[in-house]
Amino acid sequence: MTAVTDHDHTDHMERMDHTSDYTSDFDSGLTAGGSAPDAAREPVPGLAADGPQDRNGTGEGTTDATDATDATGRTGPADAADPVRTAAEAENVPHARVREQREPSDDDQATAEGAWDDGLIARRVTETAKPAVPVLETRGPGAPAPVPLAYDGPLRSRLDALRELVGLSRTRLDSHTLAEAGRVLDEAAARRRLSGQHTVVAIAGATGSGKSQLFNALAGVAISETGVRRPTTAAPIACTWSDGGAALVDRLGIPGRLRRRPVHNPEADAQLRGLVLIDLPDHDSAAVQHREHVDRILKLVDAVIWVVDPEKYADAVLHERYLRPMAGHAEVMFVILNQTDRLPGEAADLVLDDLRRLLDEDGVALGEFGEPGATVLALSALTGEGVGDLREMLGQFVSERGAAARRVAADVDAAADRLRPVYATGRRAGLSEEARDEFAARLADAVGATAAGEAAERAWLRNANRACGTPWLRLWRWRRKRGDAPTSRLQKPEPEQEATARQRVEQAVRTVSERASAGLPVPWAQAVREAAVRGSQGLPEALDDLAAQAGLPPGRPPRPGWWPVAVLAQAAMTLLQVVGGLWLVGQIAGVLAPNLGVPVLLMVAGIVGGPLVEWGCRMTARGPARRYGLEAERRLREAAAGCGRARVLDPVAAELLRYREVREQYGRVTRAGAGVG
Repeated sequence: MTAVTDHDHTDHMERMDHTSDYTSDFDSGLTAGGSAPDAAREPVPGLAADGPQDRNGTGEGTTDATDATDATGRTGPADAADPVRTAAEAENVPHARVREQREPSDDDQATAEGAWDDGLIARRVTETAKPAVPVLETRGPGAPAPVPLAYDGPLRSRLDALRELVGLSRTRLDSHTLAEAGRVLDEAAARRRLSGQHTVVAIAGATGSGKSQLFNALAGVAISETGVRRPTTAAPIACTWSDGGAALVDRLGIPGRLRRRPVHNPEADAQLRGLVLIDLPDHDSAAVQHREHVDRILKLVDAVIWVVDPEKYADAVLHERYLRPMAGHAEVMFVILNQTDRLPGEAADLVLDDLRRLLDEDGVALGEFGEPGATVLALSALTGEGVGDLREMLGQFVSERGAAARRVAADVDAAADRLRPVYATGRRAGLSEEARDEFAARLADAVGATAAGEAAERAWLRNANRACGTPWLRLWRWRRKRGDAPTSRLQKPEPEQEATARQRVEQAVRTVSERASAGLPVPWAQAVREAAVRGSQGLPEALDDLAAQAGLPPGRPPRPGWWPVAVLAQAAMTLLQVVGGLWLVGQIAGVLAPNLGVPVLLMVAGIVGGPLVEWGCRMTARGPARRYGLEAERRLREAAAGCGRARVLDPVAAELLRYREVREQYGRVTRAGAGVG
């Protein structure tokens, strides 16, 4: 096996320097002229474990993948008899170092999309008699760009709804509440721009769980350091099985010196093509920076392989901090029970069943009986038992090309669950017509609409009495009520009445705001109450002005058509009284012949007929007076209701409408269905 630096292969054969760049960094591989030894090279045993192993599946003496030394594991006795090594030592021809062709940049930057410009490529030659030439990536300027990820209709609709939801809520909810939803939108947009043909899977676990050894077993070569020292993995390491995923690793912030390639195996390469595997530090590491690496990268990868061991599979930190909060991500989650070689007999099955029980208590759905959920598997990375099953499951999982979209959909679900308390309640929210009518009635009472209607009715009756009453009665009433205030205008309220009216207005606003905010989540209820309070400022003064404008018009109330007839009848009755009286005076003076019957009859008719005409007019005027008073009350009520609606109800209704809009968008966000298209 040969380890070389990954770089642009386009012109590497032409750029070999035969005079100064020959080195003795490698003990086997290419000759200076690039020819291979005639003898076929056999695969070297013990490729994935470079040193002695402890019972936890770890060992010391592993080869650092960043060193340019032979990574075939030469410390065992079998290496002494290795014919490949013997032949290489016999020839003792140094390798030709290939110059790097990339532009100067930071370690964590790739020179081109989809290119790995730093890191080591660990390759194993095939078992057939082929030249031992390392297979490098062919990435010239004409290499096809990675196909970006595409979300299908339902997931795209949910993301659009979440974006609209956040936009509608920015002025009502604090930034901390919307932070997770904003992060999900940003990460979904960032992931969509990157390769859709690659799946980023992170291997996470506790100290001593053997996750790094499992990482090496899947890669077929010792890439991640293992050992009894804790913590062993200090920084995340990436391993990719195909080209075009460099931008995905750039997104994780993994520098080029920590990027690797698996051992060359055509079958494994085809099975895991598109996989980008990340070995994370221990999630329970004593180093805070290690835990920060884990928490940051777990939010960015497409799937997670949780590695547990028989001793710490029930660790509270793992279940309470990671598995339980990520229960909605079960479809992109593998839970691997490692180190089963340490369990005698059927103990592995018992531990695996107990692990499934704990996952069920955490709310993690298990992918059993064809149902979607987490994959639970037991294996031993030390002996290799079960690793092939995991590789097969992982290959099928990667080939589906749906993990990224399922991860985004799960993130949207998690963000929606966190936002549920501020959008969804068990009660029906809104302002009923009954509450609106009651609010208008309270404002009408505060402005005195009923009293104004009664005053208008009395004004109508007084006008009728003036028009239809007898002259003598009208004169007496005029003298008695000469000092009364005019009834055609509303009286200015007294200070006590004004204070009472203000209190009624405030009580009406408080009542309607409480009814409108009932059943709303706290932020929206607070927004409704604030809108009502803002509208109530200056409302009593506005009601007073409207009451003055909508009061009785100046002058007398309008007269109905029958009033002239009544006036003529009253004038006739008065004329009879005058004629009868003059007739009697003439008889007394001797001017006229004595005849008491006719003048007395005329006077009695006039005296009795006048009050009768007045009474009849009063009875007839009750209906129009009542209607006139009701009309005045209606106008004042409508004016008060319009003022209250413009100042209080409309702002409250606007807040309720905004809440209904966000509820609709929230319903679209929580709607199931997401995938890749």
